[in-house]
Amino acid sequence: MSLTRREEMMALATPSSVLVSPSSSLLNSNLSHFPILFRKQQDKINLSIHRKIVACSCNLSRPMFENGFSRRELLLFGISSTIATVSSPFPGYGAEEVIKMVPVVDDINAYTYSYPLELPSKKLIFRWAESRKPERYSSAAPLSPDARQRIVSERVDLIDNLILSVSIGPPNLVFLKSMDKSTWNAKDVADSVLSDKSALRVTSSQRKAESSILDAHSSEVDGETYWYYEYLIRKSPTRSAEESNIYRHYVASTFERDGFLYSLNASTLSKQWNKMGPVLEKTVGSFRLLPPTESYVPPFKDPWRFW
Repeated sequence: MSLTRREEMMALATPSSVLVSPSSSLLNSNLSHFPILFRKQQDKINLSIHRKIVACSCNLSRPMFENGFSRRELLLFGISSTIATVSSPFPGYGAEEVIKMVPVVDDINAYTYSYPLELPSKKLIFRWAESRKPERYSSAAPLSPDARQRIVSERVDLIDNLILSVSIGPPNLVFLKSMDKSTWNAKDVADSVLSDKSALRVTSSQRKAESSILDAHSSEVDGETYWYYEYLIRKSPTRSAEESNIYRHYVASTFERDGFLYSLNASTLSKQWNKMGPVLEKTVGSFRLLPPTESYVPPFKDPWRFW
C-alpha cells in the first residue's frame, strides 16, 4: 500500500469524517473511493454554517439597544424571561410551581408585574392578547358610572378565560376614612376597591354585596405596603340576567401612591380555580410600583384630558 493510500485510509477513520446515520456503513464504503473530495465538500458546508451562526449572533445582539429598551427593562427581562421565582403572598399556597413568566413595564403609570407564558408541569401554553394598552388615568375606561376607578391596562387569555387588569382610583372614604395609609387594614382596602368596580347604578353597599372577600392581608416590600385579597364575584353585570352558579374567582394586589389606589386584579372562572389559582397568585405577587420616569403621568394631572 502506498503512503498516499495509507493517509487516505487514516483520514476516513478520523471522527471528523464519520457520518452518524442509519446508512453510515454504506456511505463509508462508497466514499472510500473519493475521501479527499468528500472532506473538502464537508469543510465547505461547516464553514458556511459557521458564517451563518456568527451572522445571526451579531444581528441578535444589536436591536436590543437600537429599539430603545431601558436598562431597567433589560434587567427585568433578563430575570423574568427564565423560570419564575416569584413567591405567592397568599396563605395556604402549596408546593412551588415552576412557571415561565415575562414582565410588563408601564412607564405611564409607573408599575410592573409579570404574567405567565407557560406552565410546564401541565404542558400549558398561555395565549395572551393585550385588550387595553397602558394609558393615562384621565383617558382610561371607567369601571362604574361615577368613573372614579378606571382600567389603565388589560390583558386577556380567551382560551383559558383569564383576565389581568390594572385599575386606578381614589380611596372610598366610606371604608378608608383616614388618608393615613398606615392605619388602613386589608379588608377595608379591598372593600374600597370593590365598591367602585360595579357597572350597575347602585349604592356602594349594593356593589359590595356582589362580591365575597375570602381573604385579606398586607405585606411590606421594600418599604412599601401592599394589600392582598382574594374574592368572588357572583352576580351578572346586568339586572335582567339570571344569577349563575358559575362565577369568577379573583386575586388582587393594591398599593397607594399620590392619593390613589393602584390595583392588579387577576381572575378566572370558579371551575378553573384549582388549576389556574396558583398561577394568578404568583402574577399578583409580582405587582410592584416603579420609580417615576419622565413618562409618568399622575392620576390627578390633566383630569380633563382624554387622549
